[in-house]
Amino acid sequence: MTNNQLNQSRLANLPSHIDIPAYDRSQLKAGIVHIGVGGFHRAHQAMYINELLKTPGSEQWAICGVGLLENNRGLRDILVKQDYLYSLVVRHPNGQIDNKVIGSMIDFIFAPDNKQAVIDKLAHVDTKVVSLTITEGGYNLNPITGDLDVKNPDIIHDIANPNTPITAFGYIAAALKIRKDNNMQAFTVQSCDNIQHNGAVTRKMLLSFTAQQDKELSQWIEQHVAFPNAMVDRITPVTTKADIDYVTQTFGLQDEWPITCESFAQWVIEDNFSDGRPNWDLAGAQFVSDVTPFEKMKIRLLNAGHSVLGLLGSIHGYATIDETVSDKDFAQYLRAFMDLEVTPMLDQLDGIDLNEYKDTLIERFANPNIKDSLARICSESSAKLPKFLVATIHENLAAGNDCSLATLVIATWCLYSDKQVSQARQALDIQDAMHNELTEYAQKTATDKLAFLKLDSLFGDLIEQPAFSQNYSKAIDALYAPSSNIKQIMQNTLEQKHNTVTAETN
Repeated sequence: MTNNQLNQSRLANLPSHIDIPAYDRSQLKAGIVHIGVGGFHRAHQAMYINELLKTPGSEQWAICGVGLLENNRGLRDILVKQDYLYSLVVRHPNGQIDNKVIGSMIDFIFAPDNKQAVIDKLAHVDTKVVSLTITEGGYNLNPITGDLDVKNPDIIHDIANPNTPITAFGYIAAALKIRKDNNMQAFTVQSCDNIQHNGAVTRKMLLSFTAQQDKELSQWIEQHVAFPNAMVDRITPVTTKADIDYVTQTFGLQDEWPITCESFAQWVIEDNFSDGRPNWDLAGAQFVSDVTPFEKMKIRLLNAGHSVLGLLGSIHGYATIDETVSDKDFAQYLRAFMDLEVTPMLDQLDGIDLNEYKDTLIERFANPNIKDSLARICSESSAKLPKFLVATIHENLAAGNDCSLATLVIATWCLYSDKQVSQARQALDIQDAMHNELTEYAQKTATDKLAFLKLDSLFGDLIEQPAFSQNYSKAIDALYAPSSNIKQIMQNTLEQKHNTVTAETN
């Protein structure tokens, strides 16, 4: 440990303008076990708990983190050295910066070293909530059938080996079996991932999993375990060396893995818990009876909007979200996509001004102090786009609506996966679990314009719908033409879109 490492004993040495945990961390109990301690969890849920812990009487709601993957080892080592403390740098659009130290995590268990320790912690009577940020891919969901991917090797392993799990579902099932066998109260399973109906999806996947592993346990889970749906929102870019250097200079201490995020944060949660819950509403979260319209709004506007900028901007040669949306051509395209293709498909939202929400999104994307990379936004697109974008396309087609703006984004994804360079000849950093399949299908485009759409696990029957495939073919022709220019293609698509809307209105 260095002489200036961030840890509990050095908190008192920090400058007074830094918000530190003034509550007594030695008195905390881990009522929450969180699987998947990434940047978003530390900027969002752990931040909300940190604020709640400032209220006396909340001491039982601290967090024990769990890392399931080998690549979590480095994070574990850093958190142990830092007494599970880390810095959170909150950057406002106007340049204001809030500097905090988050103290809500009090333990971290690294599963590859001790699987049983994870199971025992989940099963412990103190654990009331088991929360998840395991990314879309961690749910092993087939996006077309909506069922558990039972062909996944890790799922096959966990069904056959309940005492040595690999997946989050395997660990949760093992712990809930202990609870059931000992007549204990069930814990709540709470997804904090960007998946529509994330609680319902988690419930369906876990019940599908346990039905094949232990039908009696599956029936018990169905009766006793709550899976609240929730909508989560906070833009949290990947930590950079500049972030680490900023903390060292500002705090006077070394934090090996600080988190930077935007100032906006939102958490809307269905009030449905098995064994009590934290009063997150005291820290700014919102409890509701039905989160559906909120999550659909956020996923279809913010998350899909990110992907629109990510793919189009990457092909142009931009590197970050803020520089992309600061280009009026991209901002106009994004706003038209949100106004003309997403908004008509959204549910009624009482108390929400959608125009104001979309204005705020553009402002957040343009925050020059949040350098959110397009590579991060485009990572794991195969897990994101079916939910964020393709679903909107299907709904528009079913309603007889034109969806040419979204169609260009799908065609651009094909070009992105095929050529893997921008139109400025810069190499693209593509990170996707389906990288090989995406490349294989996209590279057939030269001889079959619709080849990419034959990945039916992502696109369903889009290839069979002329209203989509014809626009897609035109977009492919434009994108693959010699000396094609993505901005000119966007402008042409936007002009045609406005002509279509005008004709329909008349």
